[in-house]
Amino acid sequence: MRKLTRRQFVVGAGAAFASVGILRKARAAEFTYKYANNMSATHPSSVRATEMAEAIKRDSNGRLEIQVFPNSQLGGDTDVLAQLRAGAVQFFSLSGLILATLVPAASISGIGFAWKSYKEVWPAMDGDLGKFIRDEIAKFNLYAFDKIWDNGFRQITSSTRPIVTPADLKGFKIRVPVSPMWTSMFTALGASPVGINWNEVYSALQTKIAEGQENPVVLIELFKIYEVQKYLSITNHMWDGFWFLANGETWRKLPKDLQEIATRRISEAALKQRADVDALNQGVAKKLAERGMDIRTPDTIPFREQLKSAGFYKEWKQKFGDSAWSMLERYSGPLG
Repeated sequence: MRKLTRRQFVVGAGAAFASVGILRKARAAEFTYKYANNMSATHPSSVRATEMAEAIKRDSNGRLEIQVFPNSQLGGDTDVLAQLRAGAVQFFSLSGLILATLVPAASISGIGFAWKSYKEVWPAMDGDLGKFIRDEIAKFNLYAFDKIWDNGFRQITSSTRPIVTPADLKGFKIRVPVSPMWTSMFTALGASPVGINWNEVYSALQTKIAEGQENPVVLIELFKIYEVQKYLSITNHMWDGFWFLANGETWRKLPKDLQEIATRRISEAALKQRADVDALNQGVAKKLAERGMDIRTPDTIPFREQLKSAGFYKEWKQKFGDSAWSMLERYSGPLG
């Protein structure tokens, strides 16, 4: 048998150790999870989530990897919510009003015309109202992170007529997310709401399944809704946010140190995303006007009075209960 010289041993051992190092670097993450949302890759939600995932992987030394799937790549909202509950998707950000199909209390933040501005929204959602909703979400084996992400105040668009008064909504076929709150509110306003998942909205408007829809102006611009809608009414009729959710069992199995890293980075990303959305909102209406949209700013008092007279506020106060409703009104002021 040929003897190795010392030089041959050192060189050989060095190569072996280098190979081990390469194998270690190439080794798969200890935990690899999927995160889904329904926003485009250029929306602040996706941009900040991608940064967040990179930071989590770096901070955890590669132990926790979160793969980001934007733009409804893994399915529509209701489908991905089912995947999240089953554990096929581990993280998902979803509107509280759509989550309400599973967790009824999650829609309380979307009560029509409840919020005047972000000055009321963030103290409520970062405070006791947000904690109340998160506690309710936990009952369904989901974990909601402390900081809700922003979707924005919602506005109404139309292809057939401007929406300036509640009378303009009578019989109006408006696309709404698949959510009891939206359906209830627009029914109370005299419209004919149609529940359609976001990934199908453009085609529904294009084929006239719906005459109009309602969304924050950032989404109206990003998803080119202006191509199939002529009129935009700045109603600010609802505020909507995205709860960043985890499958409860998946989250509980994650080691404590990785939970801490994920929590810190997800909260940081939420605050950055809020600032991004606010900044984008400042100039989007002007862009939409340049793209040919006819923009109106209606008096919202008649809309709120219509909801009050139709019993909308009374109905939802009964559903949420006096305690939760009082919590909401501490920030929104008295509702109907």
